[in-house]
Amino acid sequence: MEIVRSVWPDLLDDLSDDDLERIYGYPQALDGPWVQANFTSSADGASTLEGRSEGLSGPADKRIFFLGRLLADVVLAGAGTVRAENYRGVRTSPQRRARRARLGLAEVPPIAVVTGSARLDPAAPLFTDTTVPPIVITTEHAPAERRAALADAGAEILLAGVETIDLRSALAQLAGRGLKRINCEGGPHLFGELVAEDLVDQLCLTVAPLLAGGGADRIAIGRMASGARAMDLASVLVEDGFAMLRYRRRG
Repeated sequence: MEIVRSVWPDLLDDLSDDDLERIYGYPQALDGPWVQANFTSSADGASTLEGRSEGLSGPADKRIFFLGRLLADVVLAGAGTVRAENYRGVRTSPQRRARRARLGLAEVPPIAVVTGSARLDPAAPLFTDTTVPPIVITTEHAPAERRAALADAGAEILLAGVETIDLRSALAQLAGRGLKRINCEGGPHLFGELVAEDLVDQLCLTVAPLLAGGGADRIAIGRMASGARAMDLASVLVEDGFAMLRYRRRG
């Protein structure tokens, strides 16, 4: 594993797309799912401003965010994040399709939404404004009529767990479909579960130069992990006061 130990203050614009692909690229020859989480927080630890992550983002962070999607086989998100951020399908262009083809990836990665209850709106942009059908990861306990409505809206339904989501099963099923490079965009509940299950291989965290004050969630909430997970600080990029940190699983 290559570790980038340099800091480029105010020079992200000087890094080429090839440079960023080298820094943020997934490992080669994966034999199972590999999970990257992509988050932004304020300097005092808030994951949102007024309920959304948009206010914590900037141009440099957006470049890293879209790179996370560009390099992934699938984008993973919790239902709460999908609703709050009004998700639609991943945007594409001839240039992005060409870059993904060069990397041996499908033209457009699907969005995979985790929802134990299958409580999603079939008329939402996730289903109506997309190039590829979304994947809905839900449970056997979710009402059959909801699952059927989402399938009728074009979604692929993936059952992982009986009453609660079994994330290990979900990730294994994604990998079985060839979707091994998994880019998780939140939210905090989903990320907290991934941490608790020790399923996070890399965290890309942008720290915004803002103080949000109390009341906002952390980037991970929910049940406690059985122990702290050791991570290596693999790279640091800085621009306009935003620090883009990349932590990779140790060992």
